Amino acid sequence: MFFKQVKMHGDNLSYVIADEKTKEAVVVDPGFGIEEIENLLNQESLKLVYLINTHDHVDHVVGEDALKLRFRANTVSHGLSNLATDVRVDEGDVLQVGSIAIRVLYTPGHTEDSICLLVDGTKLLSGDTLLVGSIGKTGLAGGDARKLYGSLFGKLLKLSDDVEVYPGHERGGKTSSTVGEEKRANRVLQARSFEEFVELIKQTSA
Repeated sequence: MFFKQVKMHGDNLSYVIADEKTKEAVVVDPGFGIEEIENLLNQESLKLVYLINTHDHVDHVVGEDALKLRFRANTVSHGLSNLATDVRVDEGDVLQVGSIAIRVLYTPGHTEDSICLLVDGTKLLSGDTLLVGSIGKTGLAGGDARKLYGSLFGKLLKLSDDVEVYPGHERGGKTSSTVGEEKRANRVLQARSFEEFVELIKQTSA
C-alpha cells in the first residue's frame, strides 16, 4: 500500500492512499494548497478514483473541485453532507481501491456528516472526530457533544489498540497515534460518563 500524509495549509492534514499494483488512488480531505498532492499523483503515476470528505468544513474540501477537474475522480461524502457529491456513503459501506478496502464509520458529533475511514483494518483516518491528544470541536454548526461521545466511546475506542490513528489536523506537533495510545494519553477520553466528557471538553482548547 502507498500511504502518504500531506501537510496542508496551517495544521490541516490530507492523505493519499493507493494500491501499488493497480495504481488506483484516493485522496482524503483535500484542503488549501493541493500542489503537493498533484505532484504525488503524477510522480507515482497514480489514477485518482475517489476524493473522500470526512466532513463538509471548507478547510477540508476547498481543493476538491480542482482535483476532480484535473483527474476526473468521483467525490465521496456522507449521505447527510451539504456538499454536492458523486457518491454518498453511510456506516459500514466499503470503498474498494484495488486490493485496499476502505470501510466507512459514521461518527457524528463534530458535524452531522462526519465519517472516519478504516483502511484495511489497520489505519484509521479520523478526520476531526479524533485528534492526537484531543477531539474535534462541538460548538460549530452541526456539532453535538452527545453524538461525539457516542462516536468516540461507542465506536472508535472499540477498535483494536494497535490501529494507527491519522487525524485531520496536527496537534502539538503530533500527526499520528494509535487507538491504544489515545486511550492512555488523551485527556478527554478519560471520561467515564457523558457528564464528565462535557466537563473535560470545557477544559480543553481543542
